[in-house]
Amino acid sequence: MPHPLHASSSTGPDDGVVSRAAFVQLFAAVMLPIFLAAVDQTLLAAATPAIARDLGDFADSAWIAVGYLLASTIMAPLYGRLGDRYGRRDALIAALGLFALGSLACALAQGMWWLIAARLLQGLGGGGLMVMSQALIGEVVPPRQRPRFQAYFGMVFVLASVTGPVLGGLVVSHFSWRWLFIGNLPLAALGVWRVLRLPASARYRQPGESHDALGVVLFAACASLMLLWLTLAGHRFAWASWPSAVMVGLALGLGGLLLQRERGHPHPFLPLELLRLPAIAWTGVTLVLFAAALFALVFFLPVYLQVGHATGAAHAGLLLLPLTAGLVLGANATGRLVARTGRPDVPPRWGLSVAALALGLLGVVPAVPLAIGTLGVVAGLGFGTVMPTSQLVVQTVAGRSRLGAAAATVSLARSTGAAVGTAVFGALVFGLTSSADLQAALHATDPGAAQTVIRAFHLAFFCAGGLTLLAAWTSTRVPRVTI
Repeated sequence: MPHPLHASSSTGPDDGVVSRAAFVQLFAAVMLPIFLAAVDQTLLAAATPAIARDLGDFADSAWIAVGYLLASTIMAPLYGRLGDRYGRRDALIAALGLFALGSLACALAQGMWWLIAARLLQGLGGGGLMVMSQALIGEVVPPRQRPRFQAYFGMVFVLASVTGPVLGGLVVSHFSWRWLFIGNLPLAALGVWRVLRLPASARYRQPGESHDALGVVLFAACASLMLLWLTLAGHRFAWASWPSAVMVGLALGLGGLLLQRERGHPHPFLPLELLRLPAIAWTGVTLVLFAAALFALVFFLPVYLQVGHATGAAHAGLLLLPLTAGLVLGANATGRLVARTGRPDVPPRWGLSVAALALGLLGVVPAVPLAIGTLGVVAGLGFGTVMPTSQLVVQTVAGRSRLGAAAATVSLARSTGAAVGTAVFGALVFGLTSSADLQAALHATDPGAAQTVIRAFHLAFFCAGGLTLLAAWTSTRVPRVTI
């Protein structure tokens, strides 16, 4: 008897119909990797002040998030290529194993930079969880059915992303932050077991295809230098200083070498052949800006409430629940709308405009629960239009043989935006406040210091609204895509 996933796609997912049994098996397999990939990007948001008190070095605490996002960003294109060549199921299993190893190292951390290094290791695995999960979805589910099912996966992603701070706040309030990493271990093991129950994936290796190891190294060095500059400039050294100029110059030089290398390589590490397509290129730019605003909001809103307003970790995390509700409703409504219209390129134009308005207001209104909750719902509804549609646009335009590279393109854009947004947001906030003010606000010893921190966060939220408005404009540049 044929395997249900094979039987459902015997005519190819581009023209077949996936059965409910096949979808349930797929969903049960990739749900946990998607959850783990998303939740660990934001899980430590509400826990960061507690970790800073335990390990010290609050000024570098943004690298707890940036380090994970950086490693995920670097690995996303590599996983896409490896999955297409050697099988997406096996690549997902390898990513889960590396993610679990990094989680164990995080749980054992004895200092801030030990934790940051462990988060880098964790991100090396985390970069493949979302990429390979999305590629497996595209491998099984035909394009016309993806809007119907994409909403389920979108809801898992947004629920994990925004409930991460909620879970983190609750765990830190009642236990130790180390349990946030220990809890990943049984979930990763369960995920491996479920993925192993899927049939082996097809392989699309071209004759003579080689690895682009130098491209990987150049990309990693360029991205690391740029993010390090964005994180440190303004509070470790001045923006207009020799260290700043050297870091920017080196990053730009490495970026130029990378582009030259990738354009001349027969099988480049970066999916340049996809980025030359206008629909994918503009979707990627929109995703970078969207993720920069969303993840800066998700990571720093709980920190803002705890440091600026002396809110408890659990309460600060719970104040993100309205944003979660908005994201889930927005993603679900968008999936249904696209299933009816067949136009995934339209909803982000309106959704991002609404989200930009909500973020702009968050930068000026008082931090009372009703205002934060209301604006969170509105922002979530707007942001929820982006993730379900971006995957559909990129996978539809890329085609079946490049699903891994397509999923990697989406993940690369999202991870890049999240890392840059978190780094820039942190640099802006920490650059506008002194270390003494941050420590005084963290320990609630000086009301004046808290007001300084609040003003810095308000300006940063307003800037995030401007980024989102720019994302709304770039989404209008995506050509018409019909599924």
